Amino acid sequence: MTPDRYTRTAVLLHWLVALLIFAAFPLGVYMADLPFSPTKLQLYSYHKWIGITVLLLVAVRLAWRATHAAPAAAPAPRWQQAAAAATHHLLYVLMVAVPLTGWLMSSAKGFQTVWFGVLPLPDLVAKDKALGDLLQTVHKLLNFTLLALVAVHIGAALKHHFIDKDGLLSRMSFKRA
Repeated sequence: MTPDRYTRTAVLLHWLVALLIFAAFPLGVYMADLPFSPTKLQLYSYHKWIGITVLLLVAVRLAWRATHAAPAAAPAPRWQQAAAAATHHLLYVLMVAVPLTGWLMSSAKGFQTVWFGVLPLPDLVAKDKALGDLLQTVHKLLNFTLLALVAVHIGAALKHHFIDKDGLLSRMSFKRA
């Protein structure tokens, strides 16, 4: 049987990941142009902590989704359903690729990622300046692509809520009917 809404766990994971992405993106933009200082290093650490946390939560989210049915697609023309499915798949790909490229970039640039300042994560590649610079460009491009898709996702949710008034947004809320 197909549920009419997402589980509380799925809703919690959705909003936690969204909150972390909304924190990580502006932090990344802000810190990138700061002069080298202890503050910049601390902000980079926070940014990495958020990224690794997103990566872990997305893994949990994917495992949860694999074992729990999602609600049926909203009634909409096929092209909209296809666009929604493609957007969701790309969001998941980017929620993995963005933190992974950040971790790879840190490794290539010779800066180990230490989760919450206590758990050193292994470097994924050897130190390599050219690779680090390339991964920095890829990481930035993927982040801005993620930002654009998040904007599309939010726009579609708001369209369903305010224009279609079809209750789609309530499926991802904590409020139970």
